Amino acid sequence: MEPNAEEITLSDQERDELIERVESNRLSDGDRQLLVKLIRCFFWVTFSLRETKISLQRLKKALFGGGGARRGGHRDDPGSDDPGSGDGPTPPATTAEAPPPPDEEPSTEAVSDDPPPPPEKPPRPGHGRRGSQGYPGAKTVMCCHEQLKAGERCPRCGRGHLYELPSGVEIRFDGEALLTAVRYEVEKLRCSGCGAIFTAPLPEQAGTQKYSARARAVLALSRYYLGLPWYRLEAFQSLVGMPVSDATQWDQVERLVGDVYPVYNVLYREAAQSEVFFQDDTTVRVLALLEENQSRRTQAQAGQSKERLGMHTTVLVCVQGERQIVLYLSGRAHAGENLTALLTERDPKREKPLVMSDALSCNTLADENQVIRCYCLEHACRQCKDIAEHFPQPCQRVIDDLSAVFAHEAQVRAQGLSGQARLAYHQRHSEPILRALKRWLEQQQADRWVEPNSSLGKAYQYLLKRWEALTRFLTVADAPLENNTAERLLKLMIRQRNNSLFFASAYSARAGDVLTSLIATATEAGINVLDYLVALQDNATAVLARPEQWLPWNYTEALA
Repeated sequence: MEPNAEEITLSDQERDELIERVESNRLSDGDRQLLVKLIRCFFWVTFSLRETKISLQRLKKALFGGGGARRGGHRDDPGSDDPGSGDGPTPPATTAEAPPPPDEEPSTEAVSDDPPPPPEKPPRPGHGRRGSQGYPGAKTVMCCHEQLKAGERCPRCGRGHLYELPSGVEIRFDGEALLTAVRYEVEKLRCSGCGAIFTAPLPEQAGTQKYSARARAVLALSRYYLGLPWYRLEAFQSLVGMPVSDATQWDQVERLVGDVYPVYNVLYREAAQSEVFFQDDTTVRVLALLEENQSRRTQAQAGQSKERLGMHTTVLVCVQGERQIVLYLSGRAHAGENLTALLTERDPKREKPLVMSDALSCNTLADENQVIRCYCLEHACRQCKDIAEHFPQPCQRVIDDLSAVFAHEAQVRAQGLSGQARLAYHQRHSEPILRALKRWLEQQQADRWVEPNSSLGKAYQYLLKRWEALTRFLTVADAPLENNTAERLLKLMIRQRNNSLFFASAYSARAGDVLTSLIATATEAGINVLDYLVALQDNATAVLARPEQWLPWNYTEALA
């Protein structure tokens, strides 16, 4: 409908009468069916736009089917000679070559204009039958023959003797509540003469505390890894007949934070010495800070203050060789401020670290000269993916070239090349592609094939303005290409926010940061996180004295 057209309003009865009149006309069966579909589609679209929240992308997919061009292919538009800005024909885009293996030179043969067929994706790991060794946390129970022993005569044939073979393995699963309770009824005896009471002792496995270290670790993993809020855990425990209130759960987790905090402090200082940092932000809700915002808004309206109102959770993935330390920091500070504070713990004699992030201003440090800044190339590729439906050919040129670079990086990772070898490989294979892409982008702007203020022009400017930081991997060894590492680990906090909605106070947010950081770091180290949290509690005195010996990658030595 045109903007000034009269709005069409029909009731359900009028709609049905209209359909009935169309069906009674002298139209062919196909025409009548088509008109009925169009009328029903009109009412569905009207309802979707007025009564529900539906995105334009979802609406287009519902109306017209699947989305735009696949990665590596082109969408043809034979009715238009101008897929770009509308000012004239755009030069044809070239298809980037497939990545050669690291030990071969790039081929000099001509590249076909037809896009190659997409390669078959390998099956995802971990989706199949697990072997008996795939359950390291399972309890082992030895099952022996009750009547037969090695060395005895065979009961079947009576001639041979029995000897041992490697044990067979059978796996059985059982279910129980997150927290299980055992009720010990202790016998009491009283003397009829002196009145003394004698109470039977508890068994050794009962322990000395009502809530064991394992129970507190399970609560921490349920809340800060699975993202289950306290009230939902309380409801589940009541459902299975072993209720534990939300306040009691918080008391036990708070005690766990006190036991593991010395290790977190060591991890924080160790993280400052890392060679590569990945950083990203997401929003967080803290009720105490939301209440502060009310008074801050009042002061801002009166012109008395302009304090910050936003709240963020920052993830800092700090890479030291093969190790990764994951830190979460929630509060009013954004990612750049949190990383600036972390770098104050860094040894000034160490070289500048590599810092990977997207190009948002909140990732900027107070002094960018103390780091080597890298921008995410995947974010740059998304700039064109988001508008590829409207500018298929020019966007596909950018997507194809950047996809070739990512394919080269996949080859590097598959071969396990060192930092210098990786740098040389990208300089040999990726740099020519990116150099040609930059020249093409600059030529597009110089020849006025693209409107600077259009979405396509802004996508080109995003690339050209940040070209040096986006292509840092061509000049610095070990420089990353994308920020997917931080975005993947940030989902752990997003899961908590989606399930639990908020933290009550800055203190509870800090406790969540400590436990989530420790859980994520231990997960990246590939250890049993539940056993690790239990070990830190059982050895709280030793952890407080020498916390550097109780990090996720060396705590087993301290246990031994």
